[in-house]
Amino acid sequence: MRITKRTNIAVRLLMYCAAHEERLVTKAEIAECCNISENHLAQVINQLSQLGYLATQRGRNGGMSLGKPAGEIRIGDVFRDVEGNLPMVECFADADNTCPLSDACRLKVALADAAQAFYASLDDISLEALVCGNHDLLRILQPVSCGAR
Repeated sequence: MRITKRTNIAVRLLMYCAAHEERLVTKAEIAECCNISENHLAQVINQLSQLGYLATQRGRNGGMSLGKPAGEIRIGDVFRDVEGNLPMVECFADADNTCPLSDACRLKVALADAAQAFYASLDDISLEALVCGNHDLLRILQPVSCGAR
C-alpha cells in the first residue's frame, strides 16, 4: 500500500505538533524542519483543522497546536480521514473503472480485505505512541536542529 503525499505530510505535521505540545508552532518552522513546501503544508493544515486534529490561532502570535490530546489521535483515523475515499486501484472507483475483469475478479476482494487490515493495524497506534519517549525523533524535531542539517 502506498500512502499519498498529503497523508505523509499530515502525519509529519501532527508529530511535530505533538513534540511541541507546550506551545503554538508555526507553518514556517514545520515547513523548514520537516522539509515540506509551505503551499502543501497550508492545504493539509486547513484539512486537519477542519477535521479537529489541529487548533489554529490567527494573528501576530498565532500558530497551531493539536486539537485533541495526542493519546486520542489514532493514526488509522488520520489515514482514513486524509486519504478519504481514494480508490486503491482503478476497479475500486465506480465512475472511472474501465477494467473489464471487475465483475469476476477475486483480487478486488483480496485487496479490499488487505486495505481494511492495513487501517486496522494503524488503529492500534496513537500519535502519542509515535512521539512519546522517541528521543531520536524529538531531537530531530527541535527547531534549532532543523536549520542545522
